[in-house]
Amino acid sequence: METEILHRPASQKEKQETPSLGANPRGPGLPLLPYRPGIPVSARRMAGSPQGPVLRAAAELASVTRESSLSVSTVSCVDEPSPRDAISRLTVRVENTYQLGPTKHFPVVTVSHILKDVLTSYLQEEKYEPEFCRQMTKTVSEVIKARVKELMISRYKLIVVTHIGQLKDQSLFIGSRCLWDPTSDTVSSYTFRNSSLFALANVYAIYSE
Repeated sequence: METEILHRPASQKEKQETPSLGANPRGPGLPLLPYRPGIPVSARRMAGSPQGPVLRAAAELASVTRESSLSVSTVSCVDEPSPRDAISRLTVRVENTYQLGPTKHFPVVTVSHILKDVLTSYLQEEKYEPEFCRQMTKTVSEVIKARVKELMISRYKLIVVTHIGQLKDQSLFIGSRCLWDPTSDTVSSYTFRNSSLFALANVYAIYSE
């Protein structure tokens, strides 16, 4: 049994009502809109209208906003600990050298000159203000620690403690107690004064075997 399939040609009216896949949705005689990944078709169609540039910019901005929302950014203050500090302080295991004492002792006199230079340069012309002195103790301590580290003294851990207070004929006593080895561990200290404030900086050097 044979079945004959007849194909009826489409009329001119049907051709006009049913556009092909390659037809221009904007109409005959108008250029096709380029394809832009990430931008909706409706926005691309509206790009040909008088408000086209504005709508196109809004669509692109929305696309960028969606992509940027997937990224994560963090903001940390100087005075607050950062989550990365815990990562940077991971313990590093090294081979034992069986060295029980330092080959080069901590240069107390050289560090004392550094303390004098830093305190004088930062506080020579300053007046006592509580908030200013609170921030300055952190700044001075960081500068002192960086300057002492430049001496490249191996196997010594440094602790910098700075006190800044108002100079007003008061009596003040500052002391410290440390559990250390007096043959290798030491401290360097310097006291600065001007007409308004005083500053005391101590650098404790602890030998690490």
